[in-house]
Amino acid sequence: MRPFWLEQALLADRSETCPPLQGDVRTDVCIVGGGYTGLWTAIMLKQQNPELDVRLIEADICGAGASGRNGGCALSWSAKYFTLERLFGVAEAVRLVQESERSIHAIGAFCEHYGVDAEYRLDGTLYTATNRAQVGSTDAVIAALERNGINSFSQRPLADVQRMAGSQKHLEGWFSPAAASVQPGKLVRGLRRVALQLGVKIHEQTAMTGLEEGRPARIQTPNGNVIADRVVLAMNAWMARAFPQFARSVAIVSSDMLITEPRPDLLQQIGLTSGVTVLDSRIFVHYYHNTADGRIMLGKGGNTFAYGGRLSPVFDQPSPYAGLLKRSLDDFFPAFSEVKVDATWNGPSDRSVTGLPFFGQMSRSGNVFYGFGYSGSGVGPCHMGGQILASLVQGLDNPWTRSPLVNGPLGYFPPEPIRYLGSLLVRNAIRRKERAEDHGRRPRHLDVRLAKFAAAAGKADKG
Repeated sequence: MRPFWLEQALLADRSETCPPLQGDVRTDVCIVGGGYTGLWTAIMLKQQNPELDVRLIEADICGAGASGRNGGCALSWSAKYFTLERLFGVAEAVRLVQESERSIHAIGAFCEHYGVDAEYRLDGTLYTATNRAQVGSTDAVIAALERNGINSFSQRPLADVQRMAGSQKHLEGWFSPAAASVQPGKLVRGLRRVALQLGVKIHEQTAMTGLEEGRPARIQTPNGNVIADRVVLAMNAWMARAFPQFARSVAIVSSDMLITEPRPDLLQQIGLTSGVTVLDSRIFVHYYHNTADGRIMLGKGGNTFAYGGRLSPVFDQPSPYAGLLKRSLDDFFPAFSEVKVDATWNGPSDRSVTGLPFFGQMSRSGNVFYGFGYSGSGVGPCHMGGQILASLVQGLDNPWTRSPLVNGPLGYFPPEPIRYLGSLLVRNAIRRKERAEDHGRRPRHLDVRLAKFAAAAGKADKG
């Protein structure tokens, strides 16, 4: 069974699976991975250079990975401003925040232009506090955005926050109109349709089994080879497993979600009537929004960690944290306590040390490019990733190819088993810290110190 979003999208998209690769083919550009990053790159390449022959191979079907199972929160990089400034300086941090907001709007314009029904709703986002310890935690970054003339957030009166968010649990809130919610499965299947219309050749059920670098490069698959002048690796969490040099560049961690049955009557009753995305101020945040058909989707990040980057079967199953998710749902929305949960699921998030994706080229021949590490917040930024990779592939000189984002990983996790054991240590410290704060208690000093290892890269796993 597919995750809820993708299953729903496939019911609406009756197109045939693209045939797997058979035999050897020659192409200008081969893209490995049929999620947001790969499809945006393919589309932008064909839009900018229609004569390019572009092929995309996908091990399963397009959208089977994180792109078809995320939380559907299309957010900017505003909340990551301090990380951006620390790593790249003020000018580039400002540019990237602005570009991340432009991408939100560009996704909506794309859906409108190509008739993609992704349930895109540009209804903004609320960053909130749900306990006293979280109150004021957003003030500093908002002040920095304001100083640099890029602030889209305004603090709303508490009554407005609770009404917009549909919950009395929120104690403060900052609203930005520069965010959207989408049905992620429908978005990725729409991207697939447009890519095919533009002339991208897609081979599903075609896993990459090997890569021979050179000019041209050779991508090996079970039943044939793609000989390509340029290659784009858009495999996200699977990159760490496929290429040992990236094994320590990301930690694989789940984000877990549930979705209720449709109850538009209750949504009307509690006031959650727009597509606003709502996030609290935890390190591994709660995030939620309603859906066009009257459901609530709620998720929480930072649960299951993968050892050594191995994607175990649990990442393809209903969430093992269903009980925790249901308790959170009831806590936010007591009116939904008796409402049926239609599905739970989870998926692997490729969390980088900085909480930001990174890009680059990895072959001596200079023709193999990659991008991953979206850290559970890729719906909007994958559009930027497509611009970066399309620019790199074409050898352009522009702000994307000059950005320090294209310099590869900006940090590494410790080797195993230290990484895995350390991840669990920090995760459990965060849980204890936030549990104490929820109950109005002062957390242990050690837990606060350990939590800072995760907090340094900002909020994570927002879908």
